Amino acid sequence: MILMDGKATAASIKEEVAARTAALRERGVVLGLGTILVGDDPGSKIYVDAKHRDCAEVGIQSLRIELPREANTEDVLAAVEHFNQASAVTGFIVQLPLPPQCDTERIVEAMAPAKDVDGLSPLNVGRLASTSRGELPTPIACTPRGIVELGQRHGVEWAGAVVCVVGQGQTAGRPLSLLLTHEKVGSTVISCHVGTRDLARHTREADVVVAAAGVAGLITPDMVKPGSAVFDVGVTRRLDPATGKNKIIGDVDPAVREVAGYFSPNPGGVGPMTRATLLLNVVEAGENAAAGRV
Repeated sequence: MILMDGKATAASIKEEVAARTAALRERGVVLGLGTILVGDDPGSKIYVDAKHRDCAEVGIQSLRIELPREANTEDVLAAVEHFNQASAVTGFIVQLPLPPQCDTERIVEAMAPAKDVDGLSPLNVGRLASTSRGELPTPIACTPRGIVELGQRHGVEWAGAVVCVVGQGQTAGRPLSLLLTHEKVGSTVISCHVGTRDLARHTREADVVVAAAGVAGLITPDMVKPGSAVFDVGVTRRLDPATGKNKIIGDVDPAVREVAGYFSPNPGGVGPMTRATLLLNVVEAGENAAAGRV
């Protein structure tokens, strides 16, 4: 079994991003990533803080707007418009999920597509959905891009593979299903969701299983074809009585490692790759702007 190490792969990507960022700086282009965080959700705060540390490592400036949990849709829209107009911001993200009083769809739609480095605006998702040939549109949602990149760098053959995507969430499963069918990746997709009957029958057919449902231990060894590639993406947080801290539980039973040919763990797999591909999206946004392709 080949363990697909997201941390090591992300470190390599950061080196590449740092070099491209330095090249842009020599041309007078200074990259900046903005983040908008609403509330004090521990997981979201940890993730946003990590993104700012990543920026510091590769030479990208970072700016943050933090709003209280009580912030409403208009408050967040004002922050979005500020970053839309800010010349120091190459791209930005709104950390999801937002509190229930915020209209997430309206907020994401308000983001300038060229600065939407999470790749989640309707225009950017629509470009991916409507494009099957030629160059991949940019930006691409970070988690799907990270999954494909992690597999490629460890020898997973995407072209012609049957890929079972379990979960159709906004940030992972749904855009991943679109990305996989583009000719640059070339996979055949089985898209599974909460209404799927006999999930195990579909996962056993697949050369690659991507578990992104957010259901702890959903994928068990008997559901996986021997030698297949398995990506554990979904996250469930449970309190560890021994430490008093939340522990991340993935969608894949750890025993699947005994069956799989390739395995991306959780944590330590796709999570670091999501952060690394966000940096790739930022540097590409800067390169596109510098070349007048926006």
